[in-house]
Amino acid sequence: MSIEARAMESFRLDGKIAVVTGGASGIGCAIVRRFARSGACIRILDIDQKQAEAVARDVVSAGGNASAFPCDVANAQDVKTVFEQLFRKEHVQILVNNAGISHVGRLETTTEADFDRIFQVNVKGFYNCLQASIGQMKTNGGGVILNMASIAGSSGLEDRFAYSMSKGAIIAMTYSVAKDYLQYKIRCNCISPARVHTPFVDSYLKRNYPGKEKDMFAKLAAAQPIGRMGTPEEVAALALFLCSDEAAFITGVDYPIDGGFFNLRG
Repeated sequence: MSIEARAMESFRLDGKIAVVTGGASGIGCAIVRRFARSGACIRILDIDQKQAEAVARDVVSAGGNASAFPCDVANAQDVKTVFEQLFRKEHVQILVNNAGISHVGRLETTTEADFDRIFQVNVKGFYNCLQASIGQMKTNGGGVILNMASIAGSSGLEDRFAYSMSKGAIIAMTYSVAKDYLQYKIRCNCISPARVHTPFVDSYLKRNYPGKEKDMFAKLAAAQPIGRMGTPEEVAALALFLCSDEAAFITGVDYPIDGGFFNLRG
């Protein structure tokens, strides 16, 4: 088989049902599109129903299979209802826990309300989706879980107290799920990106540095030793590999995708 032919056969998800939370924008949207091109049937769960439906329509227009479901991952009953709806028709083989929110602030500037909000979405939201899907994966012979963590969860970042807490929890949850469900042929890994250029970054700069967006963007980009931010598509490429059969020997791993941030910064 030629190199080109092997490439065409690699990292395929043909016919697999993949749930992607927070799939309406940013990294989640890039994962939806990349998985769909590789043959997966995508189920987008997002609090922004209108945008999720728009992404699903784009995927279908391009020849893929996708549908959208309004869902607040922080609401356990909401999550349970959506997954029960899915399970009546199909088996979920892949869960990408991606939905999350950010927060800027250190301990003293993080209010109890800020802390609770981050925990509810970034930690309990992941828990709710894991809880809703793990039993079905066990019953149907296994599956793949991919959690979106962050380098903030394993290294000290300035002014990211609550956010770092939440992502550290995701890394720990990943290890625990990987260990406890290995016997059921369920793999669980997480990805820890450094700064990725998403709409959140642009809105953050516009809100906090009006008129200085370009300068601040350059400063944030330079924080990665590689000299730039990552792209959602680069994260999606790693996500595709980890959810494909080519990664069948990989579980219980936190994968940094950080432009050298963790190991190469001075």
